[in-house]
Amino acid sequence: MTNKPHRTPDAPSIGEPSCSSKTRWDRRDFLRHTTAGAGLLMAGQAAASDSHDTEPLPTRTLGRTGAKVTILGLGTAPIGEGPIDLDEATRIFGAVLDRGVNLVDAARIYGNAEEALGQLIPTRRERLFLATKVSTDLAEAAERSLADSFRLMKTDYMDLVHIHSAGSRNIDRVLGEDGVLDYLVRQKKAGRIRFLGISGHNRPGNFLRLLETGLIDVVMPVMNYADRNIYGFEKAVLSECRRQNVGVIAMKVYVGIKGGFPNHRRAHVGCVTQPERLPQALAYALDLEGVSAAVIGPYTMEQALANVQIARDYQPLTDQQREELLALGRRLAPELGPRYGPVA
Repeated sequence: MTNKPHRTPDAPSIGEPSCSSKTRWDRRDFLRHTTAGAGLLMAGQAAASDSHDTEPLPTRTLGRTGAKVTILGLGTAPIGEGPIDLDEATRIFGAVLDRGVNLVDAARIYGNAEEALGQLIPTRRERLFLATKVSTDLAEAAERSLADSFRLMKTDYMDLVHIHSAGSRNIDRVLGEDGVLDYLVRQKKAGRIRFLGISGHNRPGNFLRLLETGLIDVVMPVMNYADRNIYGFEKAVLSECRRQNVGVIAMKVYVGIKGGFPNHRRAHVGCVTQPERLPQALAYALDLEGVSAAVIGPYTMEQALANVQIARDYQPLTDQQREELLALGRRLAPELGPRYGPVA
């Protein structure tokens, strides 16, 4: 696919920040404190060594897109938004891609993530399923954001573009004549975008309204063993995705960083899920009928390689494991609460 992107003037990043804290550490503090991360794997040395890095990662078909994606997707927000410099970000992302991960999840609002990916994509483009996001209700802002993403990632087409934070969008404006959905549909017809998606953390009802259009190819919501009791995307949205054969990618599968968005850039506060439970947490999401992949974003090289190994070692949960994990999720849910925004 070689359609050239429509040229628009460069513009600043578009969209709401994904967390309220703008705390920055120096590199020494970051490396000292990142022994736990937001929805990210902190496994022991055996997992992090990635001893089987020649083994292929399992793939699944992403719904009606027909694309074969690895069950693990590379999330880029924690590194892109954090204190990691561009060279180190590129090194970590490259290590994940070189180990066979082909699903890449980016966004213009993720700091320097797209710039780092731009150092890697040109030599790997045909092997990747590349997703980015626009965080707006309106076409004009989406056009500026997408132009920046094309430029920074050095590609002339996107496999997938999400309308991000669907739970916080004004759906009437999204669906309006000058709305973002109509703009993205036009870009799909022009060959600049292969598939349309929606991503987000809350208000499953907004997802259902957008799915009613029949124009959505992929959905990426929060789905994990605890938030099933809070936001309930599994019950509210997943069945509709199966009905339409819409592809589903799970995010926040490790339940995320303690405290949610305010701590998104504070890796040291730690992940909600304990290290020994991380393989089961990933398995919970991948065991859901209709889910093709889970996107997980590392803070460090150790986490990045360990996530790849867990995905390679994935096995469905036993009945006992599932019961124990769901019981843990029910205990955690009242403490966690709706930290990603209103449920309805």
